[in-house]
Amino acid sequence: MASGFGFNGGPSRCFAFWQEFSKCYASTDSPSQCRAQADDYLECLHRTKEIARAKAVKAEFIKKVAHQAQEGRKAADILADGVIVGVGLIQRDRGDSEH
Repeated sequence: MASGFGFNGGPSRCFAFWQEFSKCYASTDSPSQCRAQADDYLECLHRTKEIARAKAVKAEFIKKVAHQAQEGRKAADILADGVIVGVGLIQRDRGDSEH
């Protein structure tokens, strides 16, 4: 974020959050009033809450798989029911244009 530009030449992914924080900080007498904007900007930069949520989802999935394995289900059957592909992303086929 040092230059303000992303990898593809446009604004960085957190630029909008930085602008909100900067606007708040410039217009207030007490910087503590901008804590929400600062938290949003830092979350965008470091993604700590998103990573913690992903770890919790993965841990719950592993716990569920272990429980089902103890019940005697085969690993292939368990994985066929659902696998964590990505957290927060919806995977769609590129050729699927009929909606």
